[in-house]
Amino acid sequence: MLRSKLAALSLALGLMPPASMADCVARDFLALPLPEAPERPAIALALELAYEGLAVDEAAGVLTYNGQTFALGEDPGRRPQERLADPSIAETFAQVYPLAFDLGQREQPWFDPGRARSDALFKALYGAREAEVAASLKRADFRRGGTAARFSASSRQCVASQLQAALDAIAAEGPEVEKVFAEVGGSFNWRKIAGTSRLSAHSFGIAVDFNTALGGYWRWSGGTEGNAGAYRNQYPEAVVRQMERYGFIWGGKWHHFDGMHFEYRPELILHARLVSG
Repeated sequence: MLRSKLAALSLALGLMPPASMADCVARDFLALPLPEAPERPAIALALELAYEGLAVDEAAGVLTYNGQTFALGEDPGRRPQERLADPSIAETFAQVYPLAFDLGQREQPWFDPGRARSDALFKALYGAREAEVAASLKRADFRRGGTAARFSASSRQCVASQLQAALDAIAAEGPEVEKVFAEVGGSFNWRKIAGTSRLSAHSFGIAVDFNTALGGYWRWSGGTEGNAGAYRNQYPEAVVRQMERYGFIWGGKWHHFDGMHFEYRPELILHARLVSG
């Protein structure tokens, strides 16, 4: 009781982001109940269901979070390569993330659902500076048999708890998943995406890289922008499905494939469910 009162007081005073002190209960975003006949836009519903403390006023075209207001913006139909550098929040939903374990769509040039990100919103959700994000990190572990791997993820918006739930679920799948964690690429790393001026999702403590040797990356394979080439997946479907259940999208479904990469984007999972009916 005392903890919840302190959290409410801190939130009211603007001293902490919503959910950073709350007890986290893992949510399955593939099973989360959705409105049967939603009257509001899918983007608004997806954002509000995904992030505690976030509210969308679609009439005004804004969302608010922790005392900050952001324009939703519009999706004017720019080419994917044009919106990638500085997308509006609305444009980050322009491509629907495919929930099926089917890599056919990624063969389409520039089909990269989730690769466009709103840095401003991420900074509000998780921290605007390296030290701020680092202070929020919590540990999440994979353990099965003799295989173990350790990751760091943001405690804000319960990301670390969601990651731990996913890792536990993956470990229960069987011995075939162990190869994915035999060696891992890492997690939190405040840095820019190679070849760009954009912050990586790893900067915000919301991304993890599993086995790099099995994952594959379009730049390493000699691909070029818009022509990333074929991707030979070596990740078990069970790994991808369990990560998606707990809100993490997979870079293996992108044309510019990043097969080791998962990042916490529950709004895209929910949006895909909402628009698919």
